Amino acid sequence: MSLPAAPATRGRRANPRHRAREFVLQGIYQSLVGGQDEAAITSQAAGVVGFDKADLELYQTLLHRTLTDMAELQELLAAHIDRPWPEISPIERGILLLGACEFKHFPETPYRVVLNEAIELAKSFGGTDGHKFVNGVLDKLAAGLRPNEARR
Repeated sequence: MSLPAAPATRGRRANPRHRAREFVLQGIYQSLVGGQDEAAITSQAAGVVGFDKADLELYQTLLHRTLTDMAELQELLAAHIDRPWPEISPIERGILLLGACEFKHFPETPYRVVLNEAIELAKSFGGTDGHKFVNGVLDKLAAGLRPNEARR
């Protein structure tokens, strides 16, 4: 149970941090849809072509933190979503959870980087206008979690 290769990175070299986020998104998806745990997700990812080019530390930290705090992150996001959580595609849910995790727990990653990475993931893996939805929700969330950065 995995996502197809992202059109944005097929045939081109993505930076290691972006690759890590792609693999984290895949792991979140596997958890949401297939109920896989962190160990199974990481074991499977390690065998995928290109995993060795991902920032392993970022991958491990983001995956662990997002899966561990999933309920809390979902609660933070709920205030900014105008439909029931189950009605959002698992890919967009995964991207929102990943973005919320970075906003909340990784203040060293600039607001714009988190937002841009989430939008790129949504464009690569999500539905036609999924990136607009992801942008709107995460922008509102950032205003509460990172008010000084979000105002700029």
